[in-house]
Amino acid sequence: MIENQKIRPAQVIGPLGEPLTLDSLPPANTTRWVVRRKAEVVAAVNGGLLTVDEVCERYGLTLEEFASWQRSIDRSGMPGLRVTRIQHYRDLYERQQRF
Repeated sequence: MIENQKIRPAQVIGPLGEPLTLDSLPPANTTRWVVRRKAEVVAAVNGGLLTVDEVCERYGLTLEEFASWQRSIDRSGMPGLRVTRIQHYRDLYERQQRF
C-alpha cells in the first residue's frame, strides 16, 4: 500500500508558457535574481515541481523572501517582481484595497 507518497509532475508550465523541469530551473548557485528566474521558481512551486522548503534550501532564500515573490506575482504579475518597482506596485495595491 502506498502511503504519503506525493507524485510530482515531470514538468510544469513556466511563466512564459514554456515547460519547466528540474533541469531547466535556475541553477542552485544563482545569485542574480532577474524577474524571469524568480517567476520560474514561483511557477515550479505552484505547479508542484518543488516544495517551498526545497526552494528555500536549494537557493538559500528565506521563507519571507520567497513569499514576497509569490505575493508580487499574485498582485501585479511578473512586472511586480522588478526590484526597482516594488514601492510603486505596493502603493498601487494598497490604493486598490481601500476601494
